Amino acid sequence: MRPLPLAFYQRDVDEVARALIGVTLTVDGVGGVVVETEAYDAADPASHSFAGRTARNGVMFGAVGHAYVYRIYGLHHCLNVVCGAPGSAVLIRALEPVHGIDAMHGRRGAARSLEHLCSGPGKLCAALDIGLGLDGAPLTAPPFALIGVPTGVPVAVGRRIGITKAAERPRRFGWKDSPWLSRPIGD
Repeated sequence: MRPLPLAFYQRDVDEVARALIGVTLTVDGVGGVVVETEAYDAADPASHSFAGRTARNGVMFGAVGHAYVYRIYGLHHCLNVVCGAPGSAVLIRALEPVHGIDAMHGRRGAARSLEHLCSGPGKLCAALDIGLGLDGAPLTAPPFALIGVPTGVPVAVGRRIGITKAAERPRRFGWKDSPWLSRPIGD
């Protein structure tokens, strides 16, 4: 399998969010298969880019194919894939752990069940050691690797999680019935 080409990220944010389901994401060789995403753009009241460019969200208005990493609640980091029109990004919500599971357990605690290592955006950033130092990093070069364009992956679409504005919009995408989701689609 080959790394995703830059053209992959130049498409509409909803299209990229759906297409990322089934792609393998690793950081320094640690990661797994993306099973859940959410789409955001500058016209979306729930998006960091809705009010315009700031120092915090500037990466969202930059080149596609870069990581937008931010801290939420002062505790957790979230990884987003910059794509589509300026101000657009896809939040990576969950992945199935496949590569470097021992490293993930070391970062998140050995007692964590495999199902809960990466079942949420903060959890997966902790497991993959993604922090603010990777904000703006190209997703087409180390330490990142996004590989493969899956075909035939059953994708479910539903409401986004953890937001109050425009939560009803069907912009959450997930591998249908995957046990690795942060929460089942439709709940």
